[in-house]
Amino acid sequence: MPEITIEHNPSEERLKELGVSNWEIWEKEISEFPIDFDETETAYILEGEILVTPEGGEPVRILPGDLVVFPEGLNSHWQVVKPLRKHYNYD
Repeated sequence: MPEITIEHNPSEERLKELGVSNWEIWEKEISEFPIDFDETETAYILEGEILVTPEGGEPVRILPGDLVVFPEGLNSHWQVVKPLRKHYNYD
């Protein structure tokens, strides 16, 4: 089963290396919905809080300052606990 990976508070160098500041921004109000990833997404959380539950897995709490990789093939349920704002990029 594809796993979500989280890097907590990556360094400025790491964010620059990845070009995070040039990535698109996505915002979402408090809500719940399924997301199935047909390609790998890397996201950097600017604001908010989400609980992402992989199909058949345990919920993962994602907070501001987290650099998260949602792998291709991941089927998940999202619960946006606090309004979300994130940079994102597809491989």
